[in-house]
Amino acid sequence: MNRVAGMMEGISLNESNAPSAGEAVNIVRTDWSRGEVEALYNLPLMELLYRAATVHRQFHDPLAVQQCTLLSIKTGACPEDCSYCPQSAHYKTEVKPEGLLRTEAVVTAAQLAKDGGSTRFCMGAAWREVKDNEQFSQVLDMVRQVSSMGMEVCCTLGMLTLEQASQLKDAGLTAYNHNLDTGESYYSQIISTRTYKDRLETLKNVRQANISVCCGGIVGMGETADDRIDLLHTLCTLPEHPESVPVNALVAVEGTPLADSEPVPPLDLVRMIASARILMPRAMVRLSAGRVSLSAAEQALCFLSGANSIFTGEKLLTTPNSDFDEDRQMFNELGLSCMKPAQCAT
Repeated sequence: MNRVAGMMEGISLNESNAPSAGEAVNIVRTDWSRGEVEALYNLPLMELLYRAATVHRQFHDPLAVQQCTLLSIKTGACPEDCSYCPQSAHYKTEVKPEGLLRTEAVVTAAQLAKDGGSTRFCMGAAWREVKDNEQFSQVLDMVRQVSSMGMEVCCTLGMLTLEQASQLKDAGLTAYNHNLDTGESYYSQIISTRTYKDRLETLKNVRQANISVCCGGIVGMGETADDRIDLLHTLCTLPEHPESVPVNALVAVEGTPLADSEPVPPLDLVRMIASARILMPRAMVRLSAGRVSLSAAEQALCFLSGANSIFTGEKLLTTPNSDFDEDRQMFNELGLSCMKPAQCAT
């Protein structure tokens, strides 16, 4: 048995001791050492995928995938300088700033998403932070109305205080997305207007308000494998694992500092997803931005390695995304089913 197999106890797998698909793994750890995460991440890909697929079957239905839809409710003119983002006011891109959408338009979009099979509706605003003003009151009303439709409701609005998080919770918010993006040591190469500590503080406020945490990162921003390992280590050693872990591939947009970045190799996404699945077995691992560039076969590897959620609909905020019909056809080809609300982990 190799080093990682010895470390992983209830999660370790080889041909002689692999548990059946119905067996439960009893250990969900938040005390992973960085060395353990590194050894896991660097396993031969086929071994890593096998272990991840087995863990996935022990905690989730391997053929059920949650569909989510993400709508930009306030677009562009963001004061942050995130190097990947076409909505930053620091860069000249084709994104045209738009004010906060009317609540009626958001509810209509949510209904269309629900009709298309989505059980989770996410709303993103290009803000640095939530402010206690009329716009926040309007967002709270959006949350109330979408929640009343029987959908999970997620927001990504930038930094927020505990009081603001509590107001969102009272309005019916299911989850709050606030990605760490990359490992802490590489973070300053991507963003200078907000610190890693700021992001962790928002996650703490979300957790204290009893809202489920949606937190992941982006692959393909020039980071090294060590940076990816750092990100995974931070996520899996939070006091509680995020209930939702989005794995994004950079969508290089003209006008941003990362516009000339090389496309992410699909197997890099598979490795990241498989590692996240083993380290955070109960989480929903969401195959997110950049999925439109993957073939059905490449997406199948992502699902096999532990992804059990996608974002569907023509746009993911401001970048292209697969539409409902394309995803329906892919699900049919792969024998996947749309996750029902009762199956969804928040």
